[in-house]
Amino acid sequence: MAKHHKTYIFCYDDHRGFSEDIKKRFTDAARYSVKSFQTGEDFIADFEAESKNKSCKVAILSVHDNAEQLEKVDKLTVEIKKIDLLTGLILVGTADKMEEIRKTMKFNIDAYIPRNSNSILRIHNIVKKLISEHNIRNFRKKRNLSIYLLLAFLAMSGLLILVSYFRLPHYF
Repeated sequence: MAKHHKTYIFCYDDHRGFSEDIKKRFTDAARYSVKSFQTGEDFIADFEAESKNKSCKVAILSVHDNAEQLEKVDKLTVEIKKIDLLTGLILVGTADKMEEIRKTMKFNIDAYIPRNSNSILRIHNIVKKLISEHNIRNFRKKRNLSIYLLLAFLAMSGLLILVSYFRLPHYF
């Protein structure tokens, strides 16, 4: 049976508008660890503490209307990518400011989600996609290692057969 790895979801929300909805959506404690933060310093400190494990990590950042908060979120994305490059980033903002948010962000953001009635469902789908990509990346590494070991075994077997053919020709 497949082993489920824990996914760490970090929510940064100044006004605590959607953090509780996300916690309600990801209730399985064996598969998800949802943490919510109101300050950027706490967010980065806890993110650095969890950066040592190799599980899937997703950062959900809430962006509000003012420009200073947009700049603060941009700095957070830079810090997140410095700590762990493979972390998935999801930005949640108002629908009318979404184009402005896309233009000002410097790093790769995995998803821009407008805040509306189905945003929690869209966040859930994006998190599932990021988990799948993380698992595919891990399985690809395992597959490549297995192929290298198989090729090394075949090369050593071929070399052994070749040496035994010349040293012990009466068995062939």
